Amino acid sequence: MTDMAAWKWMAYTIGGVVLSTALALGIIAWTPAGAPYDRDALLAKAGDYDVEIIRDRFGVPHIYGTSDADVAFGLGYVQAEDDWATVQTVLAATRGTLARYRGMAAAPTSYLVDLLGIWDLVEDGYETRVSPQSRAIAEAYADGLNLYAADNPSQAWDGILPVTGEDIVAGFVFRTPFFFGLDGTLGRIANGEIEGSANLGSEEHAFEWGAAPNRPIGSNAVAVAPQRSADRATRLLVNSHQPFAGPVAWYQARLHSDEGWDIIGGTFPGAPTIVHGHNMHLGWANTVNHPDVTDVYRLQLNPNNEHEYWFDEEWRTLEVDQAHFRVHLFGPFSWPVSREILRSVHGPVLRSGDDAYAVRYAGMNEVRQIDQMYGLNRARDFEEWAAAMRIHAMPSINYVYADEAGNIAYVYNAQMPDRVEGYDWGGILPGDDPGALWDEYVSFDALPMVINPRSGYLINSNNSPFRATDPQDDADASAFPETFGIETRMTNRSLRALALFGSDLSITDEEFLQYKFDHGYDRQSLAGRTVAQVLALDAGDNELMAQAQDVIREWNYLANRENRSATLTLMTIVPTIAAEVQGGHAPDLRQNLIDAAEALQATYGRLDPQWGEVNRIIRGDVNLPVAGAPDSLRAIWTMNELNEDGQLTAIAGDTLIIVAEWAADGTVRSRSIHQYGSATLDETSPHYADQVELFANEELRDVPLTEEAVRAEATRTYRPGISD
Repeated sequence: MTDMAAWKWMAYTIGGVVLSTALALGIIAWTPAGAPYDRDALLAKAGDYDVEIIRDRFGVPHIYGTSDADVAFGLGYVQAEDDWATVQTVLAATRGTLARYRGMAAAPTSYLVDLLGIWDLVEDGYETRVSPQSRAIAEAYADGLNLYAADNPSQAWDGILPVTGEDIVAGFVFRTPFFFGLDGTLGRIANGEIEGSANLGSEEHAFEWGAAPNRPIGSNAVAVAPQRSADRATRLLVNSHQPFAGPVAWYQARLHSDEGWDIIGGTFPGAPTIVHGHNMHLGWANTVNHPDVTDVYRLQLNPNNEHEYWFDEEWRTLEVDQAHFRVHLFGPFSWPVSREILRSVHGPVLRSGDDAYAVRYAGMNEVRQIDQMYGLNRARDFEEWAAAMRIHAMPSINYVYADEAGNIAYVYNAQMPDRVEGYDWGGILPGDDPGALWDEYVSFDALPMVINPRSGYLINSNNSPFRATDPQDDADASAFPETFGIETRMTNRSLRALALFGSDLSITDEEFLQYKFDHGYDRQSLAGRTVAQVLALDAGDNELMAQAQDVIREWNYLANRENRSATLTLMTIVPTIAAEVQGGHAPDLRQNLIDAAEALQATYGRLDPQWGEVNRIIRGDVNLPVAGAPDSLRAIWTMNELNEDGQLTAIAGDTLIIVAEWAADGTVRSRSIHQYGSATLDETSPHYADQVELFANEELRDVPLTEEAVRAEATRTYRPGISD
């Protein structure tokens, strides 16, 4: 079951209450109007900023400003131009008001904002813990969003304006826990599936706020130092796998201020900094990791008082509050909903039947994520970058680093709870025992990391941090306590990356790209093992199944477009791969094989159509064959069900890809590709699908890095709110 499915309990419960109440009383509430705002004041804010937007030939915004705040203002404006609908969805989700606009499916999100105390945390820490510099860019970014929305009021939901700096900081606070799977843990508690779970963390995805079930994703990051490069260059691959659209889809931008903020990379809707990318001196790539940074405690409730729990030899009173939000019904009508919120000394509490569980997680009191991201953006050498990392505000996420001096590094980043030995930290903990309650994190320098390995290369593809390079240079797993709960699994992507980069002592630029776009599967990977299981099945008198096994037996473990055995094979085994990634139950391989064979036979009249004939990237009128598949280095995820045209439609995986290069002669080169284009939602824009063909053909385009180069290919130059 997906995490979003696990949250349906709340939507169904609220829906039943709303509909039955409305029918019984014959009353439906008219949604109250949002608070009034001064539109003229929002428009006038443009005069406070000195910023110029230059759109390059692919529509990617290069934002030039006098100050960092000017640039942040410009970033807010261009993100609103290209994807306002998603930006305001993120804002509403962060405020806990998304159900007002999206209905019952978004009710869990609205509840979570209050359950996790997001706004209590932000209101308490915004002025006192977030740096003035970070607050300035958050507020400038909000001003950019406000300018666009005030200038296009018909696009803005009632009540969404004005956007504030607190909204932007709250977005970081709310979003980051879902990258290590907090939503999965809470969902399993709510759905009564928590007991007996040996792995309380969800798998690699980010919460999508009620839009659709989360799809499996991943990431690749590679750094190659001069001693490993044929031309003595340092190269960095930035290759996070995300959904193709939505709140956690990548948006590319270049930021340049006279104060020294100068970086190009990817960011998310609602984020005022680059999340990962590079500047002229250094860069980093992120991948999702899975440390055990969430603990679940079974509470013993007082049978005579459901709001008391036993802790440290006495009854303690649960903190009781109410979540209040509105759920959209239809038209201008919504229903006010109140739901109980409980907290113990451990953290937020959820009831599951007659039981109650408290959750404690990394980052639950953290508001400085923006400080760390801003510090990374402005770093100019490894020491400055490491200083930003030591802010230690991000609760998880791997970092792979490279710079102009030839330094490379890998950091298994986490706010790792400082736990004591003697407890089963991977299971359900006793809620009455104060010894099982942690209050501190281990230091940043105590985390697994590898800096400047002799091997000259580092990789991470959501795999064990103890296999990042050649064995003699890897971090020593025995040096880290079991209380860290560090994952040990090896993805196919990691096995292939280690084999390809690790076996080549002199990697050329061409080979670097070739390895990134590798279509292969290791026979020891889950895919390889699953194929062996499929071939071992007894077909009996099922002739179609026997023929299907013959097709799979011919597979060469590649997902190239011309491959005729890949289609049936991958349609059969991908549900198994997805189940591992999502933490779900392994499907029936026999049924998978039969279903895939029947679908292909009915649609194509054969079991072996070419992979590229079936595997497609579709954007508006553009429909192209694409190589790659789940858990290959060329990662393409689909719904794994044929559409009405008999095709599998790509929805996630490789999205924004960046290759940064610092050459031996000191020159810097940046190449990138986006799966669609800079215009996220505007189907009339020339940049709606102008990168799709390059993406499908596994080609990158050179990104102009100097102002002169940007202006030479500019398609549009303007100053938000002032000129166009």
